[in-house]
Amino acid sequence: MHRYNQLTDIELAEQLGKGDEGAFREIYVRYWDKLYIVARKRLKDSLEAEETIQDIFCNLWRKRETFTLSKGFDNYFAVAVKFEVINRLAKKARQSVVEKEVSASLSEADYSTLQTLDLNELKDQLQQSINELPDKCRIVFRMKYEKDYSQHQIAEELHISEKTVEAHLAKARKTLRSSFGNALGILIGILISHS
Repeated sequence: MHRYNQLTDIELAEQLGKGDEGAFREIYVRYWDKLYIVARKRLKDSLEAEETIQDIFCNLWRKRETFTLSKGFDNYFAVAVKFEVINRLAKKARQSVVEKEVSASLSEADYSTLQTLDLNELKDQLQQSINELPDKCRIVFRMKYEKDYSQHQIAEELHISEKTVEAHLAKARKTLRSSFGNALGILIGILISHS
């Protein structure tokens, strides 16, 4: 029988990877209150803050078998809460308004915090999502955002029309947005500038 409360975050993450519900409960108990306080402060709505944290923990349990922790859960959850909150705010307000707020908040202290947090973890999550795109979609997306090709250059290189390139990009963005919400544009910007 594990004494879960004596395990470190890394040890808990290892147990979680084996589907250990006790480890998951310990992570939940250890971090729920902290995360709720942060989410409530940002969302100014206690019910929505609860839903946000529940979603984060549900996602963690869903991806338990592939989950790896590079630092502590503090770092992982700080990033998870930030992006979940951004997604929810983006749904409430017009996207352009939210993006202004987000880029403003990211350009202040938050941005340096975000840089030092788990950019690697976020990069891994984004790369994993990109890898799961259909072949053509993935190739077009990588050429556009990693190699900085224009749509015209992609069309020429792959011997397809620019319309087809646009269709692949739209499909890729739509798929990725389902994982990262309206934070996708900001996230790609941050990650590309760090790649």
